[in-house]
Amino acid sequence: MPIRLLIGLGNPGPEYENTRHNAGFMILDRVAQRLGAVWAKERKFDGWFARAEGLYLLKPKTFMNLSGRSVAAVSGFFKIPPADMLVLYDDVALPEGRLRIKPSGSAGGHNGIKSMIASLGSDQFPRLRFGVGAADQKSLVGHVLGRFDPGGQDELHKSLEKAADAAIFATLRGLEPAMNQFNTAEPPRPKPARPVPPQGEGKADPIAPTNPTEST
Repeated sequence: MPIRLLIGLGNPGPEYENTRHNAGFMILDRVAQRLGAVWAKERKFDGWFARAEGLYLLKPKTFMNLSGRSVAAVSGFFKIPPADMLVLYDDVALPEGRLRIKPSGSAGGHNGIKSMIASLGSDQFPRLRFGVGAADQKSLVGHVLGRFDPGGQDELHKSLEKAADAAIFATLRGLEPAMNQFNTAEPPRPKPARPVPPQGEGKADPIAPTNPTEST
C-alpha cells in the first residue's frame, strides 16, 4: 500500500528544539522543505499539518507521550489505515545517524510509539528509526532530551538529510525497496588477534589440542 501520511515525532516548544528526542520533527521539516509544503497549526488534529504532492504531513504538538491522539485524529478524518503511515522517530538502540526502516513492530520503550499503538489499536504501521546513540538507564531521559554534540553537526546534517531521502524514497518507491536501499548493515566486529607463539625451542601452536596419550 502507498504511504499517504508521514508523521514526525517530537516535543513542542523552543526548549526541545534540536534535541535527540525531536529527530522525527527535524527529519520531517527537511521533507516538507524539499516538497514545498507549508506548515499550519490544525486545532482539530492537535498538531502542525501540511499537504504536498498527495501526501499528508503531521507533527503532533501534544507532548511525546500523547502523540497517538493527534495521529488518530488525522487517520480518522482522512480514513488512513496504519499500514499507509510512516512514522519518523529517534531510537537509542541505534548508533547516532544509523537508519532502520521496518513495516511494523513493538514500541521498544519509545513513549511516542506506545501512544500511537494505544490510540490506533495496532502496531502494524511502518516506521523509520533514526539512531541517537545509547545512554545508560540512569541518564536515558537526560540523553534523549539533550541536544546533539555541537562538534558533530556536519555529520548530523548529512544523516538527517539521508533520513529525509529515505522517507521520500519510501513514499515514491515503496517500503521494501526503501528497506533494501537504506537499512545499513552493522559493521563487522574485528576478530581477536591470534596469540603469537613464544620464541625459542619447543615452538607450539597454542591453539592445537594436546595429545592425551603423550607422556609429560
